[in-house]
Amino acid sequence: MPEETYILGLDVGGTKTAIVLGDVAGRIYERVQFPTRSDAGFDATFQDLVHHLTRLRSQAEAQGRTPTVISVSIGGPLDIERGVIYSPPNLPGWDAVPLKDLLQDRFALPVYVEHDGNAGALAEWYFGAARGARNVVFLTMGTGLGGGLILNGQLYRGTSDLAGEVGHIRIAETGPMAYGKAGSWEAFCSGAGIARLAALRFPERWGRGEISVRDLAELARAGDADALTVFNEAGRYLGRGLAILLDILNPEVIVIGSLAVRLGELVLAPAREEMRREALPGAVASCRVVPAALGERIGDVAALCAAISAMGGPYSADTSLTEGEG
Repeated sequence: MPEETYILGLDVGGTKTAIVLGDVAGRIYERVQFPTRSDAGFDATFQDLVHHLTRLRSQAEAQGRTPTVISVSIGGPLDIERGVIYSPPNLPGWDAVPLKDLLQDRFALPVYVEHDGNAGALAEWYFGAARGARNVVFLTMGTGLGGGLILNGQLYRGTSDLAGEVGHIRIAETGPMAYGKAGSWEAFCSGAGIARLAALRFPERWGRGEISVRDLAELARAGDADALTVFNEAGRYLGRGLAILLDILNPEVIVIGSLAVRLGELVLAPAREEMRREALPGAVASCRVVPAALGERIGDVAALCAAISAMGGPYSADTSLTEGEG
């Protein structure tokens, strides 16, 4: 597999979508980002995808970097092999969408689709905090909460590609609503969930849903007691879920993306404390819980990983992920 194999990578989220030009060593050369028009349904978003993919492909070819494959990272549920998307909670209207076939027909390139949790796990395993580990849990912790598993040195998708849908786990009898149920893990530990948690706990202050996680974090870092209470509760529920994963899977490392990178110890400190209380001591002792080493770049690198995995892994296990020349 030559190092100069170029990939068009799509990171499709409920809030924003990014398209990148990268290679099999995980380097990123070009990037475009635009809002995901999730409320407008699939057709509108697909039009945006085609428009930006076409422009980035033409730009890449003009620079002598002709892409030969398309790689997609997107939230589930989905049929990974067929590339069919089945109504992700953050993408309303994406009902049995044959995304792989649609992209292949439009661009005449091979297309590989992967669950965003799996893609994030691969990115951190290939290039980030989980390099060298054989048992890895990755959590997306963005707009929603998903997971990816590397078990015994292999990506684990489950019987029907549903492994890693950890946001659906009920972590409390009551709480904010997310992933179709009140008290789900996603309801306490996702961006949308934490904002709802703030509105639920402090309705007179944030009950209109006007607060964002970023604004809450600014308040918490300034010492605001209500904001600190919200993050402490979210962190404790994050820790309870981590303890369940530790006791079941006994991983070497749990890597958490997006919000864990941005919020840091605001959520990780109470999460680790709760995890130590709840999980088996031996499982706790053998596992690191860390934010994604790829930081804010993880979505871009993960967007390449469906194709990288399909082609046998990264060009070099020793590759240092530096920015590609523009």
